[in-house]
Amino acid sequence: MTDVHSGLAATGAGIRSRPRAVLPALCATQITSWGVIYYAFPVLNARITADTGWSPAATTAAFSAALLVSAVAGIPIGRILDRRGPRAVMTTGSVLAVLSLLAIARAPNLTAFAAGWLLAGTAMAATFYPPAFAALTRWWGNDRVRALTIVTLAGGLASTVFAPLTAALAEHFSWRTTYLILAAILALVTIPAHALALRAPWPPPPAAPGQPSPPHRR
Repeated sequence: MTDVHSGLAATGAGIRSRPRAVLPALCATQITSWGVIYYAFPVLNARITADTGWSPAATTAAFSAALLVSAVAGIPIGRILDRRGPRAVMTTGSVLAVLSLLAIARAPNLTAFAAGWLLAGTAMAATFYPPAFAALTRWWGNDRVRALTIVTLAGGLASTVFAPLTAALAEHFSWRTTYLILAAILALVTIPAHALALRAPWPPPPAAPGQPSPPHRR
């Protein structure tokens, strides 16, 4: 009977400690991050190459390099997140994402353009699904599937929202100005959302069978 009450108490404590602002914040930031960093490029690439004379293969290679950097950087970033929580990681990632877009928009040559995308790759690793999923898994515990599904569905709206928005902006502005506007949107949505909504105490990892759980990190 004591075990039952202890289990119920632990479950109730987990529910009470679950930060309510996290789920809507991550839905908003996933839509915006994916939409601006990832989905805007295919819309703008033809304009970029037409304006600069850079080959489509070269600009696409720069974008692809960002994806490779994201995969590699995700390993150390994941370790930091596991120890310290998602707030610093995802807020810093949002700042890096904005800086990378500013660098891309201002790039005077292909080398600088590629460097901007390499920085964007690091930002992707710190802001896209993996850190968001890690945060939800730790905070939501046994109810994580519902939270993960909601954020995944929200992120799926990124192309629906930002592909036409990017195209509409590109009709009225240059690709460089379009990226500057998108960078401003990214900054306004993701930096405060990650900094303010992810402040809850970071739960410890699940203890191994027979091991006591470590205290929460604050």
